[in-house]
Amino acid sequence: MEKIIQGPIWRFGDGISTDHITPGRYYHLRGDLSALAKHTLEDENPDFAQNAKPGDIIAAGKNFGQGSSREHAALVLKERGILAVLSPSFARIFYRNAVNVGVLPIICETEGFQDGDAIRIDLAEGQVTNLTQNLVHPFSPLPPIMREILEDGGLVPHVLERGGLG
Repeated sequence: MEKIIQGPIWRFGDGISTDHITPGRYYHLRGDLSALAKHTLEDENPDFAQNAKPGDIIAAGKNFGQGSSREHAALVLKERGILAVLSPSFARIFYRNAVNVGVLPIICETEGFQDGDAIRIDLAEGQVTNLTQNLVHPFSPLPPIMREILEDGGLVPHVLERGGLG
C-alpha cells in the first residue's frame, strides 16, 4: 500500500450500516460480487452506486459499518475500488473485515468534509488532509500486522505470501 493516498471523497453521515452498504434485498447477488457492487450504498446516495470510481475515498460519520457482520459490505467497497474509509468510529467487525479484504479503515475526524473534496492521506505521518477545505486531522497508525495485511492486499494474499500471520 502506498504511503500517500489521494482521491476525492464521497461523504456519508453517522450510522451507515452494513445494510446501507449492501442492501438486503440484493442478498441473492452475494455470489456475484460485481453485480452486488453496482448497488453499493444506493439507498444513501444513488450517485455513489452509479458513479464511484477506483481511487475514491469514503468519509463518513460515526459508527461506520454497524449492524450485521456481512463481509460483503467491505468486499463491495474493494470491488468498487474504494481505497480508504475515514470515520471517527467503526463497528468492530466491519473494521476487521475491511482490513482483511484490503480496504484501509482510518479512524479520524471527518467534520467539515464534503462530497468531492480532495483528500490526501499520509500513512507515514498519520495525517488526513482535506486539500479542498484546508483541514488536517491526525490519526493513530495501524498496528504493524494490519499494515502488512493491507500492503499484501488483504488477509488471504497475506497468508499466501507469507505462509501465515507472523
